[in-house]
Amino acid sequence: MQAEMSEEPSHFLRFYKSRFLMTTPPLPIERLLNVMKALRDPETGCPWDIKQDFSSIAPYTIEEAYEVNEAIANGARDKICDELGDLLLQVVFHAQIAAEEGSFTFDDVANSISDKMVRRHPHVFGDTEAKTVTEVRKNWEQIKAEERALESGDAVSLLDGIATTLPAMVRASKLQKRAANVGFDWPELDAVIEKLHEETDELRVQWQQDKTDKIRLKEEIGDILFVAANLARKVGVDPETALIETNRKFERRFGYIEQALALQKIPLEEAGLEKMDKLWDAAKAKERK
Repeated sequence: MQAEMSEEPSHFLRFYKSRFLMTTPPLPIERLLNVMKALRDPETGCPWDIKQDFSSIAPYTIEEAYEVNEAIANGARDKICDELGDLLLQVVFHAQIAAEEGSFTFDDVANSISDKMVRRHPHVFGDTEAKTVTEVRKNWEQIKAEERALESGDAVSLLDGIATTLPAMVRASKLQKRAANVGFDWPELDAVIEKLHEETDELRVQWQQDKTDKIRLKEEIGDILFVAANLARKVGVDPETALIETNRKFERRFGYIEQALALQKIPLEEAGLEKMDKLWDAAKAKERK
């Protein structure tokens, strides 16, 4: 009897583990990692997912980041949650590919960014003091510069490390910000506006002299856009976000023109610039109200 009673707890414990502990749902991130691992299984996974590599997935990663931005602009929290999930899936996808080839794992990714955040926030995790946003940014850039120097082992340019694959307006702003950190910057906004006028005048002259020289015209347009990015940085506006919002505004107002002309049964191609311009002004006035 004593032997039988002594075995009961052990039997009950095994039953409890198999019935409850083993069926406990995994943590959300563990579940996602397991889902991706199953999708990439060479024998039972998805043919499309199995076929992908870093290069083929990269465009989707960029696309998902922009869709997060779009969801934030629209303001719907459930949509933001959904798009952040899509972006997180991209991180997990890349990490699974890396794990399969033995280069790194998702845990390595998470630990790496945690280490970086601790290292770049010595005012939170160390003894450095930084009471203002300006001081924080200064420390951040100094730490990044030290990291770049350690990675290269040689003398590096201040502008090194800014990804060439960034959207051009974003990269222009980052290049200008780096240079401004060491004093290579116009002190006043008016000077930047004057430079913008100078660049537009140069474009006008080039157009008048030889409108067929696309190389020179492209150069002049590039100069204008570069100064525009600097102008945005000077007033504290992200140029890429500003252009995205202007694109949305254009779509919205042109949509108003299309609807108004449709109600008047006037084809777009027959409306003429003058009529469409009046409708554009009407759309602007409606938005202001």
